[in-house]
Amino acid sequence: MQPPYSANHAPFAVDSRLSRGRLFPETPSPTRTEYQRDRDRIIHSTAFRRLAHKTQVFVPHEGDHYRTRLTHTIEVGQIARAIARSLRLDEDLAEALALAHDLGHTPFGHTGEDALEEVMEPYGGFDHNAQALRIVTRLEKRYADYDGLNLAWETLEGLVKHNGPLLQPDGAPIPKYAARGLPVAILEFNGRLPLDLGSFASAEAQAAAIADDVAYNAHDIDDGLRAGLFAIENLRAVDFVGDLVREIDARHPGLEPGRFVHELGRRLITRFVEDAIREGGERLAEAAPQSAADVRAQDRPLVTFSAPMQAADKAIKGFLYPHMYRHPRVMKVRVQAAEVVRRLTRAFLAEPALMPGEWALEAQAMKGDERRVARLICDYIAGMTDRFALAEHQRLFGEAPSLR
Repeated sequence: MQPPYSANHAPFAVDSRLSRGRLFPETPSPTRTEYQRDRDRIIHSTAFRRLAHKTQVFVPHEGDHYRTRLTHTIEVGQIARAIARSLRLDEDLAEALALAHDLGHTPFGHTGEDALEEVMEPYGGFDHNAQALRIVTRLEKRYADYDGLNLAWETLEGLVKHNGPLLQPDGAPIPKYAARGLPVAILEFNGRLPLDLGSFASAEAQAAAIADDVAYNAHDIDDGLRAGLFAIENLRAVDFVGDLVREIDARHPGLEPGRFVHELGRRLITRFVEDAIREGGERLAEAAPQSAADVRAQDRPLVTFSAPMQAADKAIKGFLYPHMYRHPRVMKVRVQAAEVVRRLTRAFLAEPALMPGEWALEAQAMKGDERRVARLICDYIAGMTDRFALAEHQRLFGEAPSLR
């Protein structure tokens, strides 16, 4: 039996039959392509399940209908498949990358990430992309033959480079990493299985990255409206979004608020997705790549928004930053959550034996290697769900904030 493969794939789509393989060679599955197999491994991982209890964007939770990191991830997966399908890419690889892209995030969303980066600064800092790579190559301990998920090269490449190359043409790190250098986790793994850090990733990885932006824009507006952080009237002055609001008013005058919010979200997603498909199709036609390698060799991404939609994306983020991410209600919770992560990390750095069970034993085995112990503690903190972080704070300090 041969694994299924779509004859409809474009010549520049990644071909699972030509995969560069896995760090630990495995017999191919007779029923699944390499990327279907990777998608399934990601879904069954412990890190994926934890996303259900990790904050997406911190809003005061007055109900159960706000996005978590898991629901965001599922939305990204759906959008990535839609874009990949229209561009005749490998949908399964795009979906696998979408499902894995946030595995390395800390509890409490970007608030936790910022706090962990601050405390870990003397030990190499914290980068959620590097942490995702650590999870899928080392920290997941499920299989008898190896640590990690032993994902295919193309999946690992896309996970690390979905936002673009990490090295400039002269071999220097991109500006984001100029001061500190590339994260050690990426450099170490790249030494074992080179990921071509100076090139773009596949079109499938680019589709997953753009799907992340689409999902963020839509659900942050949705959650912000439902949380009462801003009103529909506030959106009328936002480029592109205001046009959608007026479209809905004209077509559905007097529409009840709940339906209005949903209609706005679905129109926003549709327009962004259609733009990415149109712009991606035009760029691919212009570049005329004949293989996935040709896509990687380009000097710009091929799956992206048009210039007008990039401006719309910037306008939405410019609105959300002060009206949602820095809203006083949100900031009150963020300050509390950040302090939870700081106190936990500092406590474990001062006394690694405070970690439970095998974590404490592993830290003891590393005694004398301060950076390795610090990275182990970072792994422990980053893997926590919101509620487990609060429980650990309660255990160590006898109290925990309510985050309200």
